[in-house]
Amino acid sequence: QLQLAESGGGLVQTGGSLRLSCAASGRPFSSYSMGWFRQTPGKAREWVTAINYRGDDTYYADFVKGRFTVSRDNAKKMVWLQMNNLKPEDTATYYCAADGDSVAGPFNVEREYEYWGQGTQVTVSS
Repeated sequence: QLQLAESGGGLVQTGGSLRLSCAASGRPFSSYSMGWFRQTPGKAREWVTAINYRGDDTYYADFVKGRFTVSRDNAKKMVWLQMNNLKPEDTATYYCAADGDSVAGPFNVEREYEYWGQGTQVTVSS
């Protein structure tokens, strides 16, 4: 089992920034590629970004390219999502997730993710 816990969500104005954290515990963290997804009520969960197990390849959904940055530290068992220039449409619950099976990016297939955190709410006011 791999346990994941997100933190860092909150309320921010349009154009502001937030940094989400995802702390892992349990199974060897460095074996997993990590992704961030988001979901709003009534909508399907959507993939935002992913980083491979080594941390040297990152992938982004088009709607966050140039604004969001994903990073990880395997020694600390942490993943971060730096979100800049936030927009009201970024309002959602954000989840981190672990994918131990996919061998190559972009790691954007939700069903490949085995472990999920509980989510953290991000609200961007206009």
